Amino acid sequence: MNKPLLLSLAAAALLGTNLNAQTMYERFEAMEKEMTKLKQEIATLKSAKSVKSVKSAKKVDEEAEDDAEDDEAVASQDKEDVASGDKDEKTATVAASSEDEEEEGGEEIVSTEDRLFELEEAVSELNRNTSGSHLKFQIDYRFAIENMQYKMADGTEAENDAFMTNRLWIDMGYKATNNLSFIGQLAYNKAFGVRSGTANSFPSWETIDWIANENAYDDNIRVRTAYFLWQDTQFMGLDMPWTFSIGRRPSTNGQLVNLRDDDAPSSPSGHTINVEFDGASSQFTLNKEYGTSVKLCLGRGMSNADAKFATTPYAEVSSDNSAIDIAGLIFTPYDNKQYKLSTMYYYAANLIDAKADMSGNFDTVGGLHSGNVYFSAKGIGKDLGAFLDDTTVFASFAFSKTDPNDKVAAVVGNGMLGSTDSETGTSFWLGTQFPSLITDDGKWGLEFNHGSKYWRPITYGEDTNIGSKIAARGDAYEAYFTEYLVDDILSMQLRYTYIDYDYTGSNGFFGNASGTPTKIVDGMANTVESAQDIRLYVRYRY
Repeated sequence: MNKPLLLSLAAAALLGTNLNAQTMYERFEAMEKEMTKLKQEIATLKSAKSVKSVKSAKKVDEEAEDDAEDDEAVASQDKEDVASGDKDEKTATVAASSEDEEEEGGEEIVSTEDRLFELEEAVSELNRNTSGSHLKFQIDYRFAIENMQYKMADGTEAENDAFMTNRLWIDMGYKATNNLSFIGQLAYNKAFGVRSGTANSFPSWETIDWIANENAYDDNIRVRTAYFLWQDTQFMGLDMPWTFSIGRRPSTNGQLVNLRDDDAPSSPSGHTINVEFDGASSQFTLNKEYGTSVKLCLGRGMSNADAKFATTPYAEVSSDNSAIDIAGLIFTPYDNKQYKLSTMYYYAANLIDAKADMSGNFDTVGGLHSGNVYFSAKGIGKDLGAFLDDTTVFASFAFSKTDPNDKVAAVVGNGMLGSTDSETGTSFWLGTQFPSLITDDGKWGLEFNHGSKYWRPITYGEDTNIGSKIAARGDAYEAYFTEYLVDDILSMQLRYTYIDYDYTGSNGFFGNASGTPTKIVDGMANTVESAQDIRLYVRYRY
């Protein structure tokens, strides 16, 4: 038996347990459960081995008695016919039978001992990885190099042939009880060396809270998520699984956008929300058979509060800015883990744009209604072949509708997205992800987005450095392939993104200063007509 091979396979299987777990804690929890099962199997094997030893001893005694009786019969036969060869034949048959039994018994004992050795080594490996620690940590480091090209409407071009970034996520989690957990993530995201140009127009936008960890900025480590999560199988005596959490919630890399980012999804639809947020959420499973659920989300994107050393610290200030609040509802009618139909609606109040004087400060301009519905299929049909069974397809439709502030709208030239009226924008998004054409575990994908003139999502945290492709007022095309170099630990991805803009303001805010859509025509100065990004990353996760 090849023990090193068996142990390496066992370790790989155990350490890869539940690779699709939604949280880092769940992965460790699965490993610990597997360790308990292994310990039980070891105890069972040892007990069986002990019982077998007793049975073997008893069998030897019985066989000795049978042999004695055989010897007496042989002796009697010898007296009757000494000349015959029966004695030798009988003796040879008994000896051969005894040798066969000894060999079979020996093989079983060796097999059991090897199995015990293998299992005990696997348990030791699990112990080393869980470390006996309550607070579990996981590292996610990514190096990326990008080639970015911009074509301006006046015929000029801008580019960066090799923009390099480091991104580090440090995940942590602790489950204090079966119901109560803490989940957090620290993040670091920066360009190699130091970045020039950050002192140009609107440098304060660089560190706005919504994109603090999505933007390649400085070498500070910031909190990306930090919240507690309560989970229960019953709600007020009803058989209704539910959850509640509050803190800095995970609201980037949401549903659908997580496919190309090779991450587990956060709950919001990435079609309309992709920013960091502080808030609370609560989900209720209405029907377990059909996966029907509803989730209420509340958040605050900006607090209206004075400075610490002001005369009245943290009091609301009389200014043009109010607290930005958001309330949303996610309703999923059906989700059987293969087919999923989900909807989301939210209203964001007191949204902002740059002041007309371009000072770098903000004005409150109004609210925004937004929502979407999407369908995804993880596997086209059933038993149609390995390729189609592992292919994912999805389609999503979204809308946005402005709600201008009456006071601001009354001022000539102000409003939302260049209009004092409520304007509606729409977007659709199609995509597929399918098995690699060159390896067993890789994933390739194709996506297409289209946004209308007044389309405005809140997707500033999207992991695309040329600007959010989902926010494009125009067309966006994307192709990528993700390949795994060392199990699920070391991976690489090559991605190509191309955006063809029809209107300006795709990556602006919500007012007139940066969000007004203007039809792009040849000759317009300081206007990006199209952009493309070729990105290669190498990523380590463990």
